[in-house]
Amino acid sequence: MNLIKKTTIVLTSAIALSSFAIAGNNDRAGQAGASELLVNPWARSSGWGNVNVSGAKGVESMFMNVAGLSFARKPEVYFSHTQWLKGSDISINSAGFVTGVGESGALGISLMAMSFGDVQITTVENPEGGIGYYTPQFFNLGVSYAKSFSKSIKGGATVRIISESIANVKSSGVAFDAGIQYITGWNEEEDNLKFGLTLKNVGSPMRYSGDGLSFRGNPPVESNYQMTLEQRADRFELPSVMGIGASYDWKLAENHTLTTAGAFYSNSFTNDQFCFGLEYSFKKLFSLRGGYIMEKDAGNEDNTFTASKGMSGGATVELPLGKGGKKLGIDYSYRATHFFDGTHSFGLRLSL
Repeated sequence: MNLIKKTTIVLTSAIALSSFAIAGNNDRAGQAGASELLVNPWARSSGWGNVNVSGAKGVESMFMNVAGLSFARKPEVYFSHTQWLKGSDISINSAGFVTGVGESGALGISLMAMSFGDVQITTVENPEGGIGYYTPQFFNLGVSYAKSFSKSIKGGATVRIISESIANVKSSGVAFDAGIQYITGWNEEEDNLKFGLTLKNVGSPMRYSGDGLSFRGNPPVESNYQMTLEQRADRFELPSVMGIGASYDWKLAENHTLTTAGAFYSNSFTNDQFCFGLEYSFKKLFSLRGGYIMEKDAGNEDNTFTASKGMSGGATVELPLGKGGKKLGIDYSYRATHFFDGTHSFGLRLSL
């Protein structure tokens, strides 16, 4: 398949997917729920400012662009821990597994769980608490499949189950992700120019329900008894987003590579974002990266819709395990925030 045909396929797919996306709208900000779906829990890609839509591979591609999962030919296991807004006592634990399936496919599963610690129970009669604690539980479980349609074109999709609950109120839903990656063949030997397109968090609205929305009250007619009345929570939409990105690998010298990348995210319920990043790699054993996310009013603490200042950075060390190609990867990232002491992520990745 020649370059023109490949480009036509990718552009056609981009137009088809983008027709479902809604541009950022300040008036819609705060109207979506399940906002944890927008949080990158993985240490490597979060340090690069979520810019790697076009080149994400392995476990992290299930968040960035599921098409990159197709590069997995051998099993990979990844664990990540994030101290979200350090000082707020919120943490995120994530785990993922990918493996090759058949000649050109790959299958992956990922789990993200947020921990808010123990929250004191309060009531109208006991506004100061002292009657016990409850633990909120937010998690989502994703199952992904991706396939290489050719050397240049990769595609994939994810089905994600979402659950949010406290002691007596809960909500659940299902979201879908889809993505495409395209290696242009600009340089046949190095394949260093890449494009990517992803559409995430598309699904039906969610609604909270449970005993926490009911109360004891008097019926609408005069009587000597009380009855249980239930309040119906309104539905809320998922925070759907479309991302488009590109990257280029510069061979500085033997064993030294500098990658430049950019991405644009069109958010349905908040500001659009422009992302830029640089990554330096040495022999695929050590990587140093930094990124910046541009968003309207992101630098203004009083008007911003996000706690992030947009700056991020991170590093990776790859430790070979024997001669069979097995590697142990250690990742770290930092994201600057207006409030608290930033966000820190630590990752441990085993490539078998």
